[in-house]
Amino acid sequence: MSDQNEVLFEIKREHLNTGLRGFPVGTCRTSSVDPLEGLHYVGYPIADLADLDPEAAAYLLLYKALPDADQLAAFKAELIKRSAVNPVVINTLKALPKEGHPMEWLIAGLNLLGMTSKTGSFEEDGLNVIARMPEVVAAIYRIRSGWGEPIASKPELGLIENFVQMLGVPGADPDKLTRLLRVFYVLHLDHGGGNLSTFVGKSVASGLADTYASLGGAMAALYGPRHGRANQDCLDFLRKVGTTDPDAVETFVRNELATGGLIFGFGHAVLRAEDPRAAVQYALGEQICPNDPLFITAKVMRERAVKVLKENPKVANPYPNVDAVSGTLLQAVGLEDSDYYTVLFGLSRCTGIAAQIIDERLKFRDGKGVAIYRCKYIAEGQPRRRLKA
Repeated sequence: MSDQNEVLFEIKREHLNTGLRGFPVGTCRTSSVDPLEGLHYVGYPIADLADLDPEAAAYLLLYKALPDADQLAAFKAELIKRSAVNPVVINTLKALPKEGHPMEWLIAGLNLLGMTSKTGSFEEDGLNVIARMPEVVAAIYRIRSGWGEPIASKPELGLIENFVQMLGVPGADPDKLTRLLRVFYVLHLDHGGGNLSTFVGKSVASGLADTYASLGGAMAALYGPRHGRANQDCLDFLRKVGTTDPDAVETFVRNELATGGLIFGFGHAVLRAEDPRAAVQYALGEQICPNDPLFITAKVMRERAVKVLKENPKVANPYPNVDAVSGTLLQAVGLEDSDYYTVLFGLSRCTGIAAQIIDERLKFRDGKGVAIYRCKYIAEGQPRRRLKA
């Protein structure tokens, strides 16, 4: 900006108590979201990056450039070197109550990683958490689901390839699962600086809490049904639709709207066009599960729900978002328990949040870091009073 005192936003009373929506509070170097063009990582459109090596996408967010072959090999070797998880973490996970939601297990896992391995360096801990989370998430799956003992890590296979072999999903096609989770990981890494989980993680880190505690706070934010659990709700909604017939689907959507129901997986707070991440996943579904009934329902919804929602002038974005079809693909390749879908989201998103925390703590304000977050609240309904003697 040429004018450092440029007015970016005029605050009016009507803007209060709206969740800071639309308020510029900082800058972001990792990603941006254009209302029409969608998500970009460091300037690259997400659709161009969807088939990238997961490690290359992580490198891009951390170092703001795509790696060449030598840089990528060195980065992969670095993650392998850092990947060992303290056995205390896995053993303690075994003692957690099975009734806990998988996201609660993930938050506990991050805290355990912090208790056993934090270094005090945001950069070091950021790289370590990227390298170690696949083993923790795979262990959460196996222990909580009763699939058996955790499977030994083989980090030389690659970040997601190793994750899939550690999962050992009963009855799943490992090739299809690997292909899907590689794309899923890249698509969910980052989404601008102001989404709830990222903002919470950076806010916690601004008080100089360590990376693991900050990511634990971020994952608590992601846990909510209005944020990371939306993919789970979308899958449940598609099951509720219960048909692949286009006319029946359209009738269902109209009835849902007429009775005050929600159409899950459509619309977005920022986007005003179809989410490119959704488009990538629809195309992938055509390759890995074209005959899956729920995927067929999702494709019909892509046409008929948009048609119906466009009829309402109050709907700013009638198009599918990233969650519209992600759960459908996950169940189609063998990950049938939707309670874990947000954990997979978190496995990816922690990488983007870690990259943003490194930027805010070590890069911004000439290396001084962003100041501790302390937004202002205006007192209301508090007339001055005195206790009588």
